[in-house]
Formats: sequence, structure tokens, C-alpha cells
Amino acid sequence: KNIQGGSAYISRLRRYNYKGFCTFSDPGNLGSFQGTLENLKTIKSRLDRGCQAQLEMSSGNNSHVEALLDVVVDENKLLGEIRPDEIYNLAAQSHVRVSFDLPEYTVNTVAIGTLRLLEVIRDLKLESRFYQASSSEMFGDAKPPQSEWTPFQPRSPYAAAKVLAHQLVGVYRDAYGIFACGGILFNHESPRRGETFLTRKVTLGVANILAKKQDKLYLGNMDAKRDWGFAPEYVRAMWMMMQKKKADDFVIATGESHSVSEFVELAFGLVGLNWKRFVKIDQKYFRPTEVDFLQGDFSKAKKILGWKPKVKFEELVKIMLNSDLKKVGLSLKIN
Repeated sequence: KNIQGGSAYISRLRRYNYKGFCTFSDPGNLGSFQGTLENLKTIKSRLDRGCQAQLEMSSGNNSHVEALLDVVVDENKLLGEIRPDEIYNLAAQSHVRVSFDLPEYTVNTVAIGTLRLLEVIRDLKLESRFYQASSSEMFGDAKPPQSEWTPFQPRSPYAAAKVLAHQLVGVYRDAYGIFACGGILFNHESPRRGETFLTRKVTLGVANILAKKQDKLYLGNMDAKRDWGFAPEYVRAMWMMMQKKKADDFVIATGESHSVSEFVELAFGLVGLNWKRFVKIDQKYFRPTEVDFLQGDFSKAKKILGWKPKVKFEELVKIMLNSDLKKVGLSLKIN
């Protein structure tokens, strides 16, 4: 199997040989190198505990087709000896706000990188199944709840790039018979979320404030509403898509939406703090064009894949907050 992006949660799937391709140059994910190393340690530890799988990692950047060819074919083996059964393309400059500052880099990694992968599959006549990490950001201003049939109205360079990548998946599926599916995942969170992303920034901020390591938490739009789910469950849905006889696109979501202010109030409230004492609004965290309301309709995934979320909003916040409380050295645990 070929893991693009090095997600540690994919390692929970058993009896796989993994060939991971990681990038260390995402400017929107500060500390991505250290984060990737931690993910690899997690993968290795799980494999060492009896998982019937092997892991081999390559480094590079999906903006270079030569690197992709090395990953898929492997420069140290005969052409075609290593031909992945499944390719999970999770690689991207994935920070929406940063995409306004680096639009060309974002489009190159998100959209053109996907095109290059599809071209590798076509050119080498691989029988690989291909998963594309599409995004709820593609819906933009579309009226919620959003489903597979909702028209895309992207509101950022990141979202526009994701739309192009998603549509290319459909083109290559129809034109060349490639098993290629798009998982339109709404916000999927966990303790492994990057510290510059809203949910993790909040839970880590709460933990740091409680530990007297931080005084204030600076945020942007408090009114934006998002459909937040638990990342390991969403990765399971990704895998389920890839096991079907026919490739298709699926929305993966919880069907519930909560505002940023709700998330913040809950996280602070769980440790007995009033968020209004610590949160400051900073205009630099606002996007030039905002996405106000995302809420997914996962009925197709429920019907065809038999998938539905188990972890609800409050439990998700508790999971992330407990992880960050431990990270900063506090013994407090939220039940």
C-alpha cells in the first residue's frame, strides 16, 4: 500500500505493507517535520506490536513527478516490481488561510500534485486503487446540509485547488477506468491535528493557560460553523471506500454543526474557565473570504458503506483537551 501524507491512523489497518511518501515542506504546518517523525514512531510502534505489516518511507515533494515515479516504481527495484494496491493521496498545503498568501504553491501541491499521481497511474498502467482527499471547503457558500450533489462554491485558493483535484479524479475514473474515489471529508480532528489549526490551537491553548504557560489565546472568526468529527473514524471511512467494487465519491461528516465560539466555550468550560477572560480577536486570522456554515449529509456513506460516526462533538473536544493537558504536564483528566 502507498500512503501519501504519512497519516498515522492508516497504520491501524492490518496485514498491509506500507510504502509511505512524506513531505517536509508544507509552509502552512509549522513543525510538520517533527509531527511527521512522531507519526512514524506511532506507526512503527503499532507494527512492532504484532501487526502483520511492513513500513518503508520515502521523502520528497508531490510537486516533482520524478519523486512520484521513484515512490511508485522504486528506483532500487525492477520497473513494476513495486506496484501499490492502494494509493491514499493526503498530500497538500492544507491550511486555508495560508493559501491566500501562497496560492501558486497551494494549487501546485493540491491540484497539480493530484494530476501527476493520476498520470503516473495511467502512464505505468497500474491497477492501483486511488483515494483523493477532497474537502468540505469545496462547498464554500453552498447552503447546508451539503451532500455529494451540492454544487461547489469555493471561497479560497485551497478550496478551488481541491475542486480541480476532485474533478480530475472523476475525469480519470471515467476516461481511463482508473479506480479513483474522492472522500469529501468535513473537518476531522484528533490530538494529531497541527497546532496552527483552530481546534488544536484552542485545546492546546486551554491547557497552556491552565498550566500558566500562556496568558491569552488569539483567534479569528468566532461565528463560523463547522461539522467536526473524529479523524480515526474518518480514516476508516476512507479505507471502506477503497474496498468497494465500484469507485465513487462520498461525503463523510457527522451531520452536526457547531460554531467556533461553541467549541471555545466548551473547551474552556470543561476546565472551569471563562473563555471571555482569555480569548482575544485578531484580524490577521480572518480570511479575505469566509466560509460561514458547513454541515455534511453523510446519508450516502451510511447507505452504501454502512458507515456512521460514533464520536460526538463534546467527546471529541474532551479527547483533544485531555491529550493536550497531558502534553503540558498536567494530571487533570476530563471525564
